[in-house]
Amino acid sequence: MTDLKQTPLHNLHLELGAKMTAFAGYLMPLQYTKGIIHEHLHCRSQVGFFDISHMGQCRILGDNAASALEKLTPGGLVDLAVGAQKYTVLTNDDGGVIDDIIVTRTEFGLSIIVNAGCKEKDFTYLKQQLADDCQFEVCADLVLFALQGPAAVSLLGKYAADITCLGFMHSCATQIGGVDCVVSRCGYTGEDGFEISLHQDHAEQLARLLLAEPNVEPIGLGARDTLRLEAGLCLYGHELSDNISPIEARLQWLIKKGHQNYPGANVILKQMQQGAERIRVGLLIDSKIPVREGSVLHDAEANVVGFVSSGSFSPSLSRPVAMALIGRNYADIGTVLYATVRNTRIAVTVSRLPFVPHRYQR
Repeated sequence: MTDLKQTPLHNLHLELGAKMTAFAGYLMPLQYTKGIIHEHLHCRSQVGFFDISHMGQCRILGDNAASALEKLTPGGLVDLAVGAQKYTVLTNDDGGVIDDIIVTRTEFGLSIIVNAGCKEKDFTYLKQQLADDCQFEVCADLVLFALQGPAAVSLLGKYAADITCLGFMHSCATQIGGVDCVVSRCGYTGEDGFEISLHQDHAEQLARLLLAEPNVEPIGLGARDTLRLEAGLCLYGHELSDNISPIEARLQWLIKKGHQNYPGANVILKQMQQGAERIRVGLLIDSKIPVREGSVLHDAEANVVGFVSSGSFSPSLSRPVAMALIGRNYADIGTVLYATVRNTRIAVTVSRLPFVPHRYQR
């Protein structure tokens, strides 16, 4: 634990009673004193504050930034307007996913948010691939917060009125409590909300300002995971990986029509045309016992049909849910499959995603 990195809010997390855990090389808050279920439901009903400063931030500068990065991803970037964002993936030659990323068009190029566990490999890869076309810059001095929930817009609007006009997946530069920030209307919970990028020197000042609001509570990684699972959102290393393609993960909507010049395009486009052999689905668990990541799934004749990629208790639904990668012949809504947990066979039913409807501000 002594070798783990800390975010600039580490002491504040301890002050707030956080239970800390190791995650992606950082010591991060798993939960606070009221627990994961309380935090989850508070975010769904009010507004939650997340320290996500372990995520990586970088910039690609230059007139060719968008066209250069588009050669590494199936998503279209060259038509992004300044301030607009796009969720996309970096792919490898086999059609698998190196990482999923958020890209924002800026006046000077692109800014990118990458996953904490992937950022060193991402930064090395991007620097190597983009060296001849544009300038790559790691933003090690920036931190990232998320403010998520139905009350997020009214709360943040008190400090920065211009953010209330932002559409989903758009960003702007503004000030919050006198602190310079870039605010994006996006998030990882399925709720309306924002992500806030700012210099690390002002991290604690801004965090304390927002946490002083009566309907804001700190949320740890535990509830962040159950929130994104209910929202049917992929987590790298679970629903996405070096050997899981965006088509298998049912992210075909991010593929730019006619785009064929990116790593693994031949595999991905073939899967789009013919269908992937396995695809991501939701599962409702017919038991009080959660079915966890890695659980093998069988049909009624005990044939292996896939595996659970993420599974947990859903506080909003008061029952366990899961996501899985299964053979496409078993992916029809209502199909009953089986998992074994502690020597007990548990029935699971293929379900639509998301489990809880998204409430993004379109």
